[in-house]
Amino acid sequence: MNKPEFGFGQHLMVDGYGCDSAKLQDIGLIYEFLNEYPDQINMTKIMPPYVFKYEGKKPEDWGLSGFVLIAESHISLHTFPEKNYLSLDIFSCKEFDTELAAAHIKEVFAIRELEVHVLDRGRHFPNHLGEAARLVREDRRLKLL
Repeated sequence: MNKPEFGFGQHLMVDGYGCDSAKLQDIGLIYEFLNEYPDQINMTKIMPPYVFKYEGKKPEDWGLSGFVLIAESHISLHTFPEKNYLSLDIFSCKEFDTELAAAHIKEVFAIRELEVHVLDRGRHFPNHLGEAARLVREDRRLKLL
């Protein structure tokens, strides 16, 4: 499938409720997910993942946060084991199957309920230099009128 003439990419946002608390606090599982998932969706990992433990001001706000940079953008996640909650984002300038990704995330973290949003980022981002030049010329012409 050819990339559309305009638009930067997809941004998948997943909120997971009723997650398996043990999985949300498993730093190895989260590292493994961030390390392996880019390959599974045909993305290019450009650095190893980073996963950190966060201790909130309120004891129940602790959790793990992790991210991996990919050539196409990034994958990030934040867990709240005491609240059985996870937020995860995949932002990519390369198309990927967002429904399949959400289903995989649901399985990995044993999520009972998903809230999924997909945005098309940079809708006016021109992917073709010739088209960008045409738009600039047209914009300048309109300003002169």
